Amino acid sequence: MTTGWLHRETPRYLVAALAGLAGALAHPTPGWAGLAWVAPAVLWFGSGGLQGTRAFRYGYVAGLVQFLVLLRWMRHIPFPAGAYSGWVALSGYCAVFPAAWVWLGRRLEAGPGAPAEGGPTGHWASWRAASEAYVRRPWSARAGLLVSLALLWVGLEYLRAHLLGGFPWAPLGASQWRQLPLIQLAGVTGVYGVSFLVSWSGLALGGAFLSLGLRPEARWSWTAEARLPLLVTLGVMGWGFWQVMDHRRLERQANPETVRLALVQPSVPQTLQWDPDEQGRIFDKIEGLSRQALALEPEVLIWPEGTFGLSETNYGRMTALIGKNGPDWILGADDSVAREAGTGGPPAVARYNAAFLRRGDGSMPPAYWKRRLVPFGEFVPLSRWLPFMKWLTPIGDGFESGDRPWTFRLTGGGTTAPVICFEDVFPHGMRDHVQPGVDFLLGLTNDGWFAESAAQWQHTASAVFRAVENGVALVRVCNNGITGWWDACGTPRDVLGLAGGGGDDDVYRPGVLLASVPIGLPRTETPYHRHGDVFAQACLVLATWRLVRTRRRTGSTAGASPGSPGAEGPGPRPRLRALPGRSNPPPPDSPS
Repeated sequence: MTTGWLHRETPRYLVAALAGLAGALAHPTPGWAGLAWVAPAVLWFGSGGLQGTRAFRYGYVAGLVQFLVLLRWMRHIPFPAGAYSGWVALSGYCAVFPAAWVWLGRRLEAGPGAPAEGGPTGHWASWRAASEAYVRRPWSARAGLLVSLALLWVGLEYLRAHLLGGFPWAPLGASQWRQLPLIQLAGVTGVYGVSFLVSWSGLALGGAFLSLGLRPEARWSWTAEARLPLLVTLGVMGWGFWQVMDHRRLERQANPETVRLALVQPSVPQTLQWDPDEQGRIFDKIEGLSRQALALEPEVLIWPEGTFGLSETNYGRMTALIGKNGPDWILGADDSVAREAGTGGPPAVARYNAAFLRRGDGSMPPAYWKRRLVPFGEFVPLSRWLPFMKWLTPIGDGFESGDRPWTFRLTGGGTTAPVICFEDVFPHGMRDHVQPGVDFLLGLTNDGWFAESAAQWQHTASAVFRAVENGVALVRVCNNGITGWWDACGTPRDVLGLAGGGGDDDVYRPGVLLASVPIGLPRTETPYHRHGDVFAQACLVLATWRLVRTRRRTGSTAGASPGSPGAEGPGPRPRLRALPGRSNPPPPDSPS
């Protein structure tokens, strides 16, 4: 008896699982971006006839499947107990947002012609009744509902990016990272605008096909709700194509100077980075790659995030290798700073995950300290009150976070803003890094935690949007992929492993890439960089307003008695009077 609901709704959960799988596979890898236009429609129209907790369960199944597949790379973290528990826990948390979308969306659906809760109980019958009710609603009601659902989708993505520290990994729009004309919209709205357009258009196409199947007699009316989003999408694509072409034209006309960057990718497994016995061999490996890089005569040598056996002695070896008046050297490493001593005790030491610049003349400006730390990877949440939480991770006391963005002025010209690890995943976290005069963002990261997996590609897909949103180039230097640089339109200009015509697997290999990045290009501040997440915030406000308005409207009609002006029902049937030459019809119970 307790599992009866599970048996009845199994077909629904299969549809939910398919929707979640489509949402995951739209992101790399494999990156079938077209599925992003299908997943919201399957998720929404598959939930027809569900209300309340049933709708939430359906959406939660879809979200759980999506994030278990999407975040499968977490299983590679070299600490199995924490890896699997973190994978399941984080997927379970993220699944709440698709569940909330379906649940709240069904509340938004309330209105004239909306399906009632007391309809058929079978999964097929209830879905058919709800779907027929949807396609027979006025065009304006259907179109308004789909816009509201897209607003709600973006509002929930925005909340996921901020609640509990935020986890904006793989929003729907990020799946389109290779569709250059489309993603230019991010310069105005951020990645959230692309999410809105994809979800809105996909829902409209889903509704059109549903109308075509259930109302074939309506001829061309089934295209009604799809016309506007398709026209908007085509308009955005045309405008975006012009933006990309205009950027390339301006770059050719400006004929800018370039800075030659030697990007070093050592591809050292995370387990070896922790092994004291391997530090010598690790340093020998990255030193050998650095020799190859220096032979290319770069102006800047750049290492990724990580220590790579860089002891005090090995640091001296590197400075000797670079020589006097050699290239600048940017690297990621730990930084320790002594605090003031407390009462009667020695001074405490604060540890930071940092990026350093050593200029060719040997001078070193202040380091950049990473501002956004990875939970359980760089700090343990609530460890002060729950000390046992430290047992879940091998990081010990962890790091402290920096309090400001920073820029590095390079000796050969050009200014870069460094960010570390997954900081470039946060849209709202990058705007203040792009200060006046910054030529490119520089991401130093170590995704070697996750072996050779989808994590590197998903990370890159999100990071590319930071270039488009802020109108600057992006350079990424990674431990084991994806190392390269992208221009301000998100165009990949040079990627290690792909530059020589290699396959996707080659991006994980050790190597050196010499990238010539333009500096001093005239730059117009993008609307997103100027105003931030105004679009996403407006989506959240509008979706909330629609929910409140719908609740008030349905609440005011729910208490009205049948036949009263506020009632939804048709009211009592009037009695028929005898007409001249015609007798009254017999009562329904009487014999004819």
